[in-house]
Amino acid sequence: MFESSWKKKYTDRGIRKILTKYSEEAKLSQNLSPRKLRHFLLTWLKKQGIDDVLIQSYSGHESRKSLEVYSKLAITDAQFEYNEVINEFLI
Repeated sequence: MFESSWKKKYTDRGIRKILTKYSEEAKLSQNLSPRKLRHFLLTWLKKQGIDDVLIQSYSGHESRKSLEVYSKLAITDAQFEYNEVINEFLI
């Protein structure tokens, strides 16, 4: 996912340092970790309607079944929005 300008892979520690730097610059309440960034990206891709077949190659999961957690998160968001809309409708 990350490649340096020298066409070499970053180390785990190097990526964490970069994410910490940008988390601090963005004044995030929590530092962003590689795992949180990956989780956010995969959830966002699911919300965009991208098929699991396409997401799987970026996820690092061997099985598409492992991607179900991201679908469940997207459904949770959809349920929240549905509840807000239905409450407005009922008023």
